Amino acid sequence: MVDHHCHGLLRGEPDAAAFEAYLTESDAPAAPGTSYFDTQLGFAVRRWCPPLLGLPPHCPPERYLARRRELGAAEVTRRLLRAAGITEFLVDTGLPGDLMSPQEVAEAAGGAAREIVRLEHLAERVADASRTADSFLATLDGAVRGAALTAAGFKSVAAYRYGLDLAPTPPAPAALRAAADRWLAARTDGGDPDAARLADPVLLRHLLWSAARTALPLQLHTGFGDPDLRLDRCDPLLLTDFIRAVRPTGCPLILLHGYPYHRGAAYLAAVYPHVYADVGLALTHTGARAGAVLAEVLEVAPFGKVLFSTDAYGLPELYAVGALLFREALDATLARWVRDGAWSAADAERVAALVAAGNARRVYGLNSTITGNI
Repeated sequence: MVDHHCHGLLRGEPDAAAFEAYLTESDAPAAPGTSYFDTQLGFAVRRWCPPLLGLPPHCPPERYLARRRELGAAEVTRRLLRAAGITEFLVDTGLPGDLMSPQEVAEAAGGAAREIVRLEHLAERVADASRTADSFLATLDGAVRGAALTAAGFKSVAAYRYGLDLAPTPPAPAALRAAADRWLAARTDGGDPDAARLADPVLLRHLLWSAARTALPLQLHTGFGDPDLRLDRCDPLLLTDFIRAVRPTGCPLILLHGYPYHRGAAYLAAVYPHVYADVGLALTHTGARAGAVLAEVLEVAPFGKVLFSTDAYGLPELYAVGALLFREALDATLARWVRDGAWSAADAERVAALVAAGNARRVYGLNSTITGNI
């Protein structure tokens, strides 16, 4: 399997509260008298992960966390990653914290890894070393082109920073320079603690177009996420005009997650040749209902346009659960269609191979014979 969208893992052992925080997209405590183990994801962790650590399925959270501590973070990570069955990882390195590098994730899993460069993080690093708008924009353009030489693709979280209702065309030079001036001035003013984050819609458009012109795959967060976004502004259908405008660049656009707009993402993948759909985070958080969500994507999306990912971050459990839920959901869905006579068994096997790995290898230009770190 190829996990085309994931993140680094914690190096150390989280305490119970920190572990539980990775089971939710909320920034608040669980409802009184409950924990975030009381979710579809929490139940999925208790179903799939304890047997991988020598415990019975559905064991209490306290026993599971105690077993984690007994084994140690490195051994837990090794066991869970290898059980996931993922051989290639495309790792978004734009999240903060002391996280394992793509190469460290690959070593623990016995697989291979490539980097996905997060555009907003790249721009913020460039801005840290820039004094003027002209130097910022020139250095940023060079940084995007330089990243394209080694990265497997780019990722944008414009959905978080502004929303997907951006103007679809590249910004005019004068508007771009003015936006860069405003942002750099706000960063140095010190009055707004959020000013360091790139949230200007003009600069976000420039980033998207800069990445698109490299013709590398561009991942776009859509739908489900934490409270830092406005979900109503994360509907992938808002990208329709941008999708049309960017098509001549040859840049593949991968719409991540989607939920609850995954049917819209599937539609866009069906009608535009350079658009692909992914439901990674949605499957992890829908748990026992993952099969229903995946089936809804497969209603209309061409089978060569759907990609597997876990969107795992922090905990190796999220890699294991994401992969195991995906496999169970896909196998059960396709098996039902074969039993009903709608599909042949040979077609089901071919589609499963495409979604699990083949589509990602084609879109990202991966070498399917690679087994070591890259």
